[in-house]
Amino acid sequence: MSEPDLDILVIGGGIHGVGVAQAAAARGHRVLVLERTTLAAGTSSRSSKLVHGGLRYLESFQLRLVRESLAERELLLSNAPDLVRLVPFFIPVYEDTTRSPLEIRAGLSLYALLGGLSAHARFTELERAQWDDLDGLSRAGLRAVFRYFDGQTDDAALCRAVMRSAVELGAQLACPASFVGAERAAGGYRVIVGEGGRERTVFARTVVNAAGPWVERVRERVLPPPPGMAIDLVGGTHIELPGRLERGVYYSEARADRRAVFTMPWKDRTLIGTTEAAHEGPPDEVAPSAGEIAYLRETFARHFPDRSTEVVDAWAGLRVLPAADGTAFSRPRDTRLVPDDPAFPRWIGVYGGKLTGYRSTAEKVLDRLRPSLPVRPLVADTRRLRLATD
Repeated sequence: MSEPDLDILVIGGGIHGVGVAQAAAARGHRVLVLERTTLAAGTSSRSSKLVHGGLRYLESFQLRLVRESLAERELLLSNAPDLVRLVPFFIPVYEDTTRSPLEIRAGLSLYALLGGLSAHARFTELERAQWDDLDGLSRAGLRAVFRYFDGQTDDAALCRAVMRSAVELGAQLACPASFVGAERAAGGYRVIVGEGGRERTVFARTVVNAAGPWVERVRERVLPPPPGMAIDLVGGTHIELPGRLERGVYYSEARADRRAVFTMPWKDRTLIGTTEAAHEGPPDEVAPSAGEIAYLRETFARHFPDRSTEVVDAWAGLRVLPAADGTAFSRPRDTRLVPDDPAFPRWIGVYGGKLTGYRSTAEKVLDRLRPSLPVRPLVADTRRLRLATD
C-alpha cells in the first residue's frame, strides 16, 4: 500500500482547527487544514474577545473547565503578549442583583484558588471613593464593586497567529478550499477536496472535523458516517456602540433574565455581549435579532445611563452545545471529542469548546489519535511556542 499523503487532515480554519494543526506539526506530523472561506470566518471571529477562566461557570460546578482555562490563559499571556493582555474586570453589585457581595466574594475566592493564587488571580472590593472613576457606571442602588483580572484578545488575529505558527512548523493550509466528502478506506480516509474550481483526492491516515457549527453537516458527507452527537446551535449576539470605556471590562447582570453580560472596550468602540438564543436554520444564516439587540441596549443603558446606545454594528456567532431541554446557561462548555473508533481512531469530531482552551483541546486530539499515527521526531512544544501579531 502506498504511503498516505497526510498524517492528519483538518476540516475547519477556526481556532480549534488551527490549534490541532499547530499541535500536529509540533509533533512532526504532515498536516493539512481545509478552510472554506477565510481563517476565523465563523465563531472564532464572533466571540466576546476574552481569554478567561469563565467565572460564571463556577455556578454550574464546571471546576475542571475553569481550572484548565485559567492555566491556558497564563500560557497565552506569556506566549502571546502582543495578542492577549490582562485587563481589569469590574463586577457591580446593586440592591436588586441576584448575587450578594458575600456570594461574589466567595466566587472570586474560588476563582483565585483555581488560578493557583497567582498575582493575576488577585481581586479586591473597591472603596466608594473609587466608584466615580468607573466610566459613568450608575451608582443608583449600588452596594459594592469588585475588581479582578482576566484576559482580552483579538480572536481572529489570535487564530491567524496560531495558523502562522503551524505553517512555520511545516503545516499546510488550503484556503479557500472545501471539504466535498470522504470515504473510509484501509488505513485512513480518502478525502475529496474542492479548490480553484477543481476537485482532487487526498489520502489521510486521520481526519479531524473541527468545522464548528458545521460539524454535523461535514459528518454527513462521510461514507460510512462516523459517530456524532446531538447538538444545539446557540446564537450569541454582540453590539458595538460609539465611545470607548477607559477603565476595563464590566461584568453586569441583565434585568430581564439575570444573565451575565460583558461590556468592554473594543478598539475605539464599546462592545456588549452576549445573548443565548436557539438557532434552527443553517449556520451561515445566524444574525442578530431585534429582540437581542434591544436586550443588550437595555442592559447597557441601565448600567451606563449617560452614554449613547446608538448601535454602530451588530453581529452574531454560534456556540455548539450538547442537545438538552431548558436554557443554555447550565450546559457543559467543555469540548467533546467523538472518535469513529475509541481504540484506533481515524476520525475525530470536535464539538464545542472555548477560545481560551484551544491549545489544550488540540493536545487532547493528538493524544487520542496517537494509536493511529506513525511516530515522528518531536519538533516543538506548544506550551512554549510564541505567537506574533499579523
